[in-house]
Amino acid sequence: MEKGNMSGLLKSLRSLSDPTRLRLLLLLRHEELSVAEIQEVTRLAQSRISTHLGNMQEAGLVRCRRKGKRSFYRVVFEEEGYLWNILEEAEGGVSEIPELEDDMVNLRRIMDRRKDEAQASFHQAAGCFDRIYGPGRSWEAFGKALLKMLPPIVVADLGSGEGLLSELLAHRCRMVYAIDNSEKIVKYGKQKTREKGISNLKFILGDIEAVPLEDGSVDVALMSQSLHHANNPETALGEVNRILRPGGRVLILDLLQHEFMDARSLYGDQWFGFAEADLHRWLESCNFTDIDVSVVATEKDPPHFSTLLAEGVKPAGTA
Repeated sequence: MEKGNMSGLLKSLRSLSDPTRLRLLLLLRHEELSVAEIQEVTRLAQSRISTHLGNMQEAGLVRCRRKGKRSFYRVVFEEEGYLWNILEEAEGGVSEIPELEDDMVNLRRIMDRRKDEAQASFHQAAGCFDRIYGPGRSWEAFGKALLKMLPPIVVADLGSGEGLLSELLAHRCRMVYAIDNSEKIVKYGKQKTREKGISNLKFILGDIEAVPLEDGSVDVALMSQSLHHANNPETALGEVNRILRPGGRVLILDLLQHEFMDARSLYGDQWFGFAEADLHRWLESCNFTDIDVSVVATEKDPPHFSTLLAEGVKPAGTA
């Protein structure tokens, strides 16, 4: 081997010796990704990702392609024939890279999202909304307008609290079941519905891990900031699947995994949020399809909670 080629090989092997760089290469072996997409998949800091990508680009392992303001990276196979075999070996030893399993789940999410141009357009519009003022344009107004589009469905609001969302949904839904494990809250909810004369909103005392509703009795199951109170989230999602009709949908709003440890003492949280990959995996294990999990909001003030929206569909033809 010529000296120049040997130098390039040694540089490549040194680059491959770093676990994080190897993790990124295994991702880029499957798909061409932007830095932002790599960050969403791996949850690594953007500066750290850029440093590693620069190192690998210098070593001739990855190539960068510009598209507008974004840079996309992919593995260079044709120039380093040995790289494919090395990465195949590395992916076979997945147990030695514990983050890789979650990376692959998150990568599937990103690829599914790319196919959904409507969702991409929504995020672009949402990003502009707060920067452009228009009289009378607010999320409250948009929410009420979108509510008008709801068909007459049956909804279960699991972990409903005082039922603010349940009450809003009851304006359009055929029936809303507000399930909560607090006797005080359920008593308050029942009194409120009597006083307001809301006949299609029913508060029921119950647990999200043992939902007091019949099999296949609802069209949509909603869990808004309630799943992190479950002892076993996967059990709760199994209950969701049970109560949904075939073709029914689950919608989950919850926190992205965080390190605000006071959440347990302040709010009684059992879980400090969830990783996207965990939610995706649990929904899959409970036989949901058309799964999507994405970050939809991040608070500007400390502790900077981010909110995940997860959804899935119970396949038609299942009991």
